Amino acid sequence: MTVTKSDDHTVFTTEDVLLSLCHSVTNVLSAASQSDVRFSGIVQRITKTCLKPDIGCFVLFDGGFSGLVVINFSAAAAMELYENYMLNMGLTKDDLAISHTSDEVSNVMGELMNQIVGSFTVNVGRELQTHINQNQPKMLVLNKQVMLSVDTNLDNPESRRVTFFTARNNIFYLELAMDKTEFIRIHHDDIAQEELDPDALIAQTREHAAQPATTPPAAAAKDDHDDLLDSLGI
Repeated sequence: MTVTKSDDHTVFTTEDVLLSLCHSVTNVLSAASQSDVRFSGIVQRITKTCLKPDIGCFVLFDGGFSGLVVINFSAAAAMELYENYMLNMGLTKDDLAISHTSDEVSNVMGELMNQIVGSFTVNVGRELQTHINQNQPKMLVLNKQVMLSVDTNLDNPESRRVTFFTARNNIFYLELAMDKTEFIRIHHDDIAQEELDPDALIAQTREHAAQPATTPPAAAAKDDHDDLLDSLGI
């Protein structure tokens, strides 16, 4: 995590938290897809966070500090990451969904989002020596005419957007909103923290995928979708 210096103390700002999150995104998605995922060196200041087409995903977190993480995937980016991930898991092309609107694609992207925020949570604990809790990622397939604003309920929010590129140069966007705050190191006693290995996350996911799965009732799936819409105020 990049830091600035002020009065001989290490100061962590919103940009440092954002950089840690960006590294979690690239580490997890690169390991999952066995391909190069990178992010732009330019950060955009924005006034609000939004879910945008083609697949929008968001996660709320609180604890040591509160905020919101949004990732908006284009259809091409989502399908590239989904296909590479599933092929890396041992499936064949015939087994894959053919459209980004498939529930399977949304489920996979939600699982990857969960791994990203899990990695970020560990990084926060190690680098900022605090703890945050996350909710379950919420996914929504959106058409070109829909854009949903997500209310963060933060007192003094700062929002940033970063552009990411897949190996095929498909684009997706990360948005972070969090309370304006600084973390200042007041002593240098190191606290041992276990570093999260993206490859270990993928291995755990493979183990879960190998176990027999039960198909949830259609009614339960509908309830989950209704809960998501309720959380967005729709």
